[in-house]
Amino acid sequence: MTGIRFDHVGVTVSDLDAAIAFFLRLGLELEGRMHVEGEFLDTVCGLEGARTEIAMLRPPGGGTAVELATFERPDLEAGSPDAMATRIGLQNVCFEVEDLQALVEELAGAGHRLVGGVGRHEDSWLMAYVRGPDGVVVSLAQRLG
Repeated sequence: MTGIRFDHVGVTVSDLDAAIAFFLRLGLELEGRMHVEGEFLDTVCGLEGARTEIAMLRPPGGGTAVELATFERPDLEAGSPDAMATRIGLQNVCFEVEDLQALVEELAGAGHRLVGGVGRHEDSWLMAYVRGPDGVVVSLAQRLG
């Protein structure tokens, strides 16, 4: 297949401001924020009368975006904020970082806990899962050497 590129990952959240703050703390930059409603949203989402507020964030210098969305209509449906990696479905989004330990400590100071611990894969990678707002899991990976 040709003509395909990875544009964004969409995450539905209950508190858009808290989710934006979390991803800004990771180092992403807010690209824009807006409300969306009408025929386009109803058609794409398969909902009638939907209204959402979205925020787009990207890594510095560009790349794949994270689209955060909260629905004002219809009501949000809660997921499991403690879902583990064995749950079927999209489980995390991963960012390569330069100083994993420093970022983990900064996030912990803001109340975001590790799912497990910091793992080391041979002499190549350090990796950790951090649970953000609404239980969203972000994987942080630091290349070694």
